[in-house]
Amino acid sequence: MAVPTIPSPACISQSANGSIISTRRSTETNPRQHPSTSYRCAGRVVRRQGRSAISRSGSRYLHDLEAGRSLLKRVTLRRDWDSRLDEKDQYPRLGARAAATFEAKPENAEKDYSKNGKAANKGVDNGKDRLAKVPISNIRNFSIIAHIDHGKSTLADKLLQTTGTVLAREMKEQFLDNMDLERERGITIKLQAARMRYVDETGEAYCLNLIDTPGHVDFSYEVSRSLAACEGALLVVDASQGVEAQTLANVYLALESNLEIIPVLNKIDLPGADPERVRREIEEIIGLDCSEAILCSAKEGVGIPEILNAVVKKIPPPKDTAAEPLRALIFDSYYDSYRGVVVYFRVMDGRVKKGDYVQFMNSKTEYQVDEVGVLSPIQMPVNELYAGEVGYLSASIKSVADARVGDTITTVSRKAAQALPGYQLATPMVFCGLFPIDADQFVELREALEKLQLNDAALQFEPETSSAMGFGFRCGFLGLLHMEIVQERLEREYGLDLITTAPSVVYRVHCTDGTITECSNPSALPDAGKRKSIEEPYVRIELLTPKDYIGPLMELAQERRGEFKEMKFITENRASLVYMLPLGEMVGDFFDQLKSRSKGYASMEYSVKGYRESKLVKLDIRINDEAVDPLAVIVHQDKAYSVGRALTQQLKKLIPRQLFKIPIQACIGSKVIASENIAAMRKDVLAKCYGGDISRKKKLLKKQAEGKKRMKSLGRVDVPQDAFMAILRLEKEVV
Repeated sequence: MAVPTIPSPACISQSANGSIISTRRSTETNPRQHPSTSYRCAGRVVRRQGRSAISRSGSRYLHDLEAGRSLLKRVTLRRDWDSRLDEKDQYPRLGARAAATFEAKPENAEKDYSKNGKAANKGVDNGKDRLAKVPISNIRNFSIIAHIDHGKSTLADKLLQTTGTVLAREMKEQFLDNMDLERERGITIKLQAARMRYVDETGEAYCLNLIDTPGHVDFSYEVSRSLAACEGALLVVDASQGVEAQTLANVYLALESNLEIIPVLNKIDLPGADPERVRREIEEIIGLDCSEAILCSAKEGVGIPEILNAVVKKIPPPKDTAAEPLRALIFDSYYDSYRGVVVYFRVMDGRVKKGDYVQFMNSKTEYQVDEVGVLSPIQMPVNELYAGEVGYLSASIKSVADARVGDTITTVSRKAAQALPGYQLATPMVFCGLFPIDADQFVELREALEKLQLNDAALQFEPETSSAMGFGFRCGFLGLLHMEIVQERLEREYGLDLITTAPSVVYRVHCTDGTITECSNPSALPDAGKRKSIEEPYVRIELLTPKDYIGPLMELAQERRGEFKEMKFITENRASLVYMLPLGEMVGDFFDQLKSRSKGYASMEYSVKGYRESKLVKLDIRINDEAVDPLAVIVHQDKAYSVGRALTQQLKKLIPRQLFKIPIQACIGSKVIASENIAAMRKDVLAKCYGGDISRKKKLLKKQAEGKKRMKSLGRVDVPQDAFMAILRLEKEVV
């Protein structure tokens, strides 16, 4: 590399600011290059107008260091300024004054921009001050409860935007729903929290903590813990659809927690909206006074100020218990790759700050707090949180199981006398087998399930082996929606192709030796000689439907072994049906049939009520005298024949023919209740016999029959994967 030459004294001069610059053009410079960019001196390379000036020969061409930095700052500031001037809707008062300030004094442009931005948008000013502490009497903790698709996420978005918590340029639909599945399905799966600052008409500042909740019945325990962290709730009801089943379920949870409920009638801008009818429904069904119910349209922004004022005036503040020992309620947690488990909690009593040693009272684990902060809705660290506030903490926790939803946090140095009530372990209710189509993906499936379990303590899995589908896992879920979400996440986020067996529930088996075992896998059910009885879980299911569909829904419930309990008309045109139903009858296509028979107008809500003894049998499927464990099901004795007939007929269509006869049998123990045969592919061994005695033909046919018999005893029938997938889909429909 050429050594750069030092310019002689005759070649250099001093600039006005005292720096040294060259005044003679270099002969080594590209003649096409502009003279102002081709000065030579010995020094470091700085960027001039955002580009490096290094020549082909290796000599370095510099401009004055301070001048280069100044120009770079001006270029960067100009670029940022141009991009911010595009935000005309967010900052309407920015104009000639700010532009003139930039041209005169570029270094002051940022300060002037911020000043004008605050003056232009009061909401942005409030949003920037949301970390400021307020008295406990000015804290409001509330939630939004609603049925699916009644506008809960849209209302939350509008509250965040109106209070300036999220700027308009950062806003997107369903802002608190982070998962693609949540946006596609229009539901909330993973709950979120957001801290907002609101200034009322008198200038008083309030801290509003919105704790978003999932709306599906599978996550009712998480909803109950979220509501326990609040003092009030917004009951959002669609002004066109009225009260639905999940609305009732969530309202009852809120009433159990003694929350102040504010009725909100959403979607009043729709042509079919009937607010007066919905008011009467709420008063008659729930018993709430709706004379002051707020009419709003979250999409259009109508009624949002009234909702904020109602939250401030009607919802009571938390109790001032900051001096008592720390007790904080965990309402959510997730796993971060760098920080470990991050816990979302509400401080019920006391204070917590960075560096404290805390204990999770139910799991009996202790950690030192690394970071504590608030959710607004992004995580923003603070020094400490006191009674009434909602926030997060990280403490290098390795597993979500150590910080379960509903647990109580206290300090090691000053422990609370007792934990907060209501904690319980999440119990899986629905089980199914997950098998990779490609056997080489078994290790990837195990790693994917372990990663999902870090964020979902309710997910349980254990290895399972199948003679037909190889190695896989038996997984437990809270419900059908939970199962669908996990399966879709495994396929999308981890690129796995999976086979899912028919879902089943947990059965209690009373054995002849007096022991009681729980069984979720039909292949693991004890033999008939060792079983005394089998119990299955029952649920109380409530169906809300227009009166025109009462008949079809009652027929559906009775087909699924439902026990009728009650029917009442909640309004002139809507009725409520209550049944006791086996949970095993719901894990198939019950919900799809409900929507189909009611043309989408009916809704349902259920809760597990316990176990009952039933006449249940294990239905085995045998192919060529070999039991196929993945196709075994536990069914009621009255349905065993119809299910067995449907499965054998479908398998006959799907399994390819072999050179020998294949029997397909549905068995209860050793008794065959349904059977089909797949005929053998037959070679015409008599084709060469163009005449002669009949004994010659009989000899050839006898020899062929002996060969097929020997082939059947040694042969093995491989059921193709597409046949398994088709039969599993059929099981989900007929079981």
